[in-house]
Amino acid sequence: MKYIFLALLLITSSIISSQAKNGFQIARLKYNGGGDWYNDPSAEVNLLKYINENTNIKVQPEYVFVDINSSDLFLYPFLFLTGHGNIVLSDSDAKKLRTYLESGGFLYVDDDYGLDNSFRREIKKVFPEKELKEIPFNHGIYNCLYTFEYGPPKTHEHDNKAPSGFGIFINDRLAVYYTKESNPSDGWADARSHNDKPQKREEALKFGTNIIIWALSN
Repeated sequence: MKYIFLALLLITSSIISSQAKNGFQIARLKYNGGGDWYNDPSAEVNLLKYINENTNIKVQPEYVFVDINSSDLFLYPFLFLTGHGNIVLSDSDAKKLRTYLESGGFLYVDDDYGLDNSFRREIKKVFPEKELKEIPFNHGIYNCLYTFEYGPPKTHEHDNKAPSGFGIFINDRLAVYYTKESNPSDGWADARSHNDKPQKREEALKFGTNIIIWALSN
């Protein structure tokens, strides 16, 4: 088991190095259960274009997705999961996702409203011994480039609840980051998708940039 884990670490390091050469990509995570994992495919593309224009990170601004039960999971250092409905992870899905995260991968989950109950249930299959912890406002993810004094921005109003960010840590490294009542990925999508005001879209893109920078530098 030790040698398998070391091999996965070497593979992950190689993948990150390769992506640095070819351009960083975000992989949309395709999951089972019926939720619309595929919604707003312009979101990642627009965020990557924004990152390209405002940082020195080399990117490939293309939409790509990876099935959660595929070994291609390990080709990407950053996974993005969203949707409105249900998520179901099989035992093998949960094991693979845990291996991915323990090997240095990062998962960002954005509740597009209606995802919360199933995500919390299924992430327990991945880390039964861990809890989603609310991330304090002074955490580096909120100020590594742009400052978000009060944590996640409120991009979309659903039910007048305050936005919040939660995480799962592996050896002090934030490996899973989850936003609720915030929905910044709607602000990344094409303007016509949700009719968000320009300042809201800019705020969401800045926040997404922080997430990427934190994931890649930690």
